[in-house]
Formats: sequence, structure tokens, C-alpha cells
Amino acid sequence: MKRTISDKLISGFNRFRFFMTEPVLLRIMRLKHEKSYQNDSNPLISVCIPTYNRAKLLMERAIPSVLSQSYKNFELVIVGDHCTDETEKLVSEIKDPRVRFYNIPKRGYRYPPTPENHWFAGPVVASNKALELARGRWISLLGDDDIWTEDHLESLLNFAQKNNYEFVSALVEEERYGKKIVVPGMHAEGPYFNPNIKVENKDSPQFGSIITWLYRSHLSFMKYNSNCWRKSWNRPLDTDIMDRMYKAGARIGFLDKVVGYVIPRLGEQTIGLEAYRAAGK
Repeated sequence: MKRTISDKLISGFNRFRFFMTEPVLLRIMRLKHEKSYQNDSNPLISVCIPTYNRAKLLMERAIPSVLSQSYKNFELVIVGDHCTDETEKLVSEIKDPRVRFYNIPKRGYRYPPTPENHWFAGPVVASNKALELARGRWISLLGDDDIWTEDHLESLLNFAQKNNYEFVSALVEEERYGKKIVVPGMHAEGPYFNPNIKVENKDSPQFGSIITWLYRSHLSFMKYNSNCWRKSWNRPLDTDIMDRMYKAGARIGFLDKVVGYVIPRLGEQTIGLEAYRAAGK
């Protein structure tokens, strides 16, 4: 879609606002919370799953992979984006006190309904609500149709604590048209995040898929950008916030290990935006 004057003005204002406020807020949050992370060997992790009418996938993929984690001190916060299927009923039948579900009461207009915009910004509202409900010292994200390795939380937490990182991510294996590949991390200073940079700066931090993220809860003041779809670049909600994390000055680490799997949904051959476009959603 062609960007309108409103798109340019709103995205430009947000870029300026994030640039001016988020580095300052990060320094304030560090002053308030940094010491509390020292010697905390068994912190509570809030695992956040936004979902919308994918009850079967949620129950078959995401939830089992969380409940089977080797690291046990977590809460699972599932937020339905006004689900109208049997999601709430099925989640309520899980007899585990660590699991919580909240269904957003209504689903209003958010953006022009194109496959691209659904991919860019679809989970924003539910993801931000999950951050609001989270009680853990660390935040982790998972898509309702994605799968973790059993040592996902344990590996990422150990890596973050050992190196005093505030934000860590890792490798993920993707399947597209029957072919599986391990996706490398993208450097913060490179063409993936900035089209004006032609060659990656290998010394800049790397970022992995959103399903591999683990970060300190004092970073959760950075909410997902509901207007990310208006931008000319870094339009998906995850690339938008990764870029902001880096520019704010978060201590970022990358674990060279596969900790998750992204596979096609039933009846589909690919994933991500390709799948949205193929389905015409």
C-alpha cells in the first residue's frame, strides 16, 4: 500500500518520541531494578502468547511446548484477541495454576485489512495486554502455532544471567515448502534493519526470531507499536521493537543455538507473510 501523509506524520512522530524517551526510560529502569537481578537464580518468567481463534493449534503446539520446559518457574499468560472459538473453554480445562487466560472484550478497527498489515501489526494489542498482565522478572514470547525446544527457557536464562544481558535471542529452525533451514541472527547495523546500510557490521548485536526472545521485565515499558504498519521500513511489530531496543541501549546477546521451530499450519506449505498472502488473509 502507498503510504499516506497521515502514515508519514504518525510514524515520524513516533520515531522522534521513541528516540527521545526510551533511552532515558531505560536508564531510569536500570537504576530502579538492576540490583534486584543480582543473585536471582530462579526468577519467575512470564511466557506471553497472543492468540486469535486458533484453539487447536494453541493446544497442540504452543501450550505443550511451554508446559514441558525443563525450567519450571514460569507463568503462562495467554491473551485472546477477542477469541470467539473454543479457546477460552479449552484453556480453562488445563489444570495447572501457572496458566492464565484473558480474552480482550472487543476487537475494533486497527488498520486497513490487508495480509501485510495483519502480519505487521495483528498481534500488537494482545501482546501489549500480555505485557500488562505479566508478573515475572523476565518476559518470553511465543506464537500460538510455534514450538520450543524443552530447554528453551533454561538455555536462554542461563545465557542471559551469565553475561548480564538484558535481552537475548537465539536461532530458530523454519520450514518452508518442505525445506528446513536454521535462520541466522540479523545484525542491528545492517540492511535488514536499515536499507541505507549495505554491509552488516558484524560487531553490532544480533537478533533472532521473536519466539526466541527472553528479556528483563524492566524493558517492558517498550510496548509494541500499534502504528508499525504505517512505517516505510521495520514495519513488523518485532523488527520495530528490536530496532528500538538497540537504539535505546539495551544490553543484547545472541545464543548460537536452535531453541524453537516455526512450521507451516495444517493445510499450508509455508510460514509468516508468505502464508498470509497465500491464504489471502
